[in-house]
Amino acid sequence: MAFSFGKGYWKNIKEGLEREWVISNGIGGYCGSSIINSLGRMHHGYLIASLHPPVERYCVLSKTDETLITDNHKYSFACNYREKESDNGHEYLQNFTMDELPNFTYEAAGTFVKKTLAMEREKNTVAIGYDIMCGPAAKELVITPFFTYREHSNTTKRKDLEFAVNLQSDRIHLTPKANEDIDICMYCDQGEIKNSKRKYSGRVMLQTEIETGGCKYIESLTAYEIHVPLKPFERKKISVICTIEKDFEKDAFKTIKAQRDRLKKIKAKSGYEDDFLQALVQTSDNFIVRRESSGLKTILAGYPWFSDWGRDTMIAFNGLCLCTKRYDDAMSILNSFAKYEKDGLVPNVFPDGGSAPMYNTADASLWYINAVYSLLKASGRKKDYDEIEKNIFPVMEHIIYYYEHGTENSIYMEEDGLIHAGSGIDQVTWMDVRVGNWVVTPRHGKPVEINALWYNALRIMEQLSKKYKKDSDKYAEMAEKAKESFNKEFWNDKEQCLYDVVDKEVDSKVRPNQVYAVSLPFPVVQGEKAKLVVSKVLEKLYDTYGLRTLDFDDPEYKPFYIGKLHDRDAAYHQGTCWAYPLGALITAYVKAFGTSKENIEYAKKLAEPLKDHLRDGCIGGIAEIFDGDGPNISRGCYNQAWSVGEILRAVSEIYGEV
Repeated sequence: MAFSFGKGYWKNIKEGLEREWVISNGIGGYCGSSIINSLGRMHHGYLIASLHPPVERYCVLSKTDETLITDNHKYSFACNYREKESDNGHEYLQNFTMDELPNFTYEAAGTFVKKTLAMEREKNTVAIGYDIMCGPAAKELVITPFFTYREHSNTTKRKDLEFAVNLQSDRIHLTPKANEDIDICMYCDQGEIKNSKRKYSGRVMLQTEIETGGCKYIESLTAYEIHVPLKPFERKKISVICTIEKDFEKDAFKTIKAQRDRLKKIKAKSGYEDDFLQALVQTSDNFIVRRESSGLKTILAGYPWFSDWGRDTMIAFNGLCLCTKRYDDAMSILNSFAKYEKDGLVPNVFPDGGSAPMYNTADASLWYINAVYSLLKASGRKKDYDEIEKNIFPVMEHIIYYYEHGTENSIYMEEDGLIHAGSGIDQVTWMDVRVGNWVVTPRHGKPVEINALWYNALRIMEQLSKKYKKDSDKYAEMAEKAKESFNKEFWNDKEQCLYDVVDKEVDSKVRPNQVYAVSLPFPVVQGEKAKLVVSKVLEKLYDTYGLRTLDFDDPEYKPFYIGKLHDRDAAYHQGTCWAYPLGALITAYVKAFGTSKENIEYAKKLAEPLKDHLRDGCIGGIAEIFDGDGPNISRGCYNQAWSVGEILRAVSEIYGEV
């Protein structure tokens, strides 16, 4: 499925900055910008390299601008938003298309310049291919690279742009003084690299950052230009490569073809014919990357800034790995996280910089058990059963043992067979925002989704214990007790749904977490109560692109995720709409109400708006969050793993029900 956009989408630069794109290299590096080739945020760049895969990400090439020269005119395709006079090259941009890759097509004086970008797989290399159909007056194309060296979440000022330079006719080597181990190489297969008249880009304003209280501008080194001669009516292809690798493919069009072919194979392997599902399969590839520390695969939580988080990985796992039939990658991910299991907990965060993982999560380990079960159900391969019995099942036993007897973060089983989690200022569920000592959404006690996952995990352990000829009775007894206690303690008779947290006092706020009591493979709530839970979530929380995090009638409801970080944190789980729980709602609806044709059509309707969203925000992807009130503008990470994964999982399942 290709997404194509014309001039109507960029009547001005601000409009053009509303849509973005991203591609990746499989080791945490990425390439992304706006559809008008204008920088809108710190995380825009053509080559954002991962120095310690998949983290330590540094931008080394922000973009390239082009100028077409004829006998009588210079046509600048540069598009840069500035405080005073902006560069309005978007006026020459005829079309932006995102198929497997981003493509820009410019036209001036009858000359058409198509620019396509791709990244070499598992290399910090970006290939820029120019396919030019020259008009009657074409004379030269001048390509201006914007060099930098900065951590991808930081801005750059002129004083930071210091490089040792080795300029050659077909390439340039830049060594940043901030890191002399890095060699930034730009190569061009034709033309000549020359010094430019303008050493720096000047202040390029970052509109997205301005709107969210971030850095207002960025500067780049623009001291060099690539000059390529053109002739009237000739067809010319130009390869420009930027890399920090010693070895790289010099033909940009070979890299472009390799990446196109690779993504086409991934989409074909999934077996889906539906365009919506095909688009989600394609974007899912961006998130599955190799972790250097384990030598195995992991999942990045979201672009452009998140690393691999345990909770996000395990929630996204089914959609990204199993619905795409990437079973070997799935097993690699399970083994990767198994290496870091500690006292029954799998890591929540692998921080940048190589420091120790953080285990501040009560649900990642339970989602991990669910992921193991889902892989076995999906693949059915004997080798997966064997490997899990040998390497993974002992980790699962650890998880259950420590949850039963107690581990970090006040996680332990109470006498009623349910799990308690969190205390003080610890935030160990997915609603985890804390500002200093202010716990925005306190959920200490027995959270509803943690205990739905706990029951699910016990049933999975019961089944696998039978498979592996181990004692399954203890898990069956624990599950029965947990189910009985859950249905007794969590039912909110007044609201006809589930309490969000049960402790000495109950939390009766209506939140989406209760839907997991119905949606998981082993539902802890069934029958009429399941229908009531789903109905309450639909009535109070469903809103176009996902589920609100709080009932819109609640006095604490925050309708918009806007303003400075403090204001956004206050709204993050207090009304902001999240895409990923919509997957659980779709599954829960079908489980509760059945698989009649009418019910399947209703379930499809719940996801229908996301088809349109694929043409908004990050093209082909699904954002992390949206405002709770209309017009439900996308916010946060522009392409989120669990948003894509859960919608792909849920929608592919209901399409299979037809």
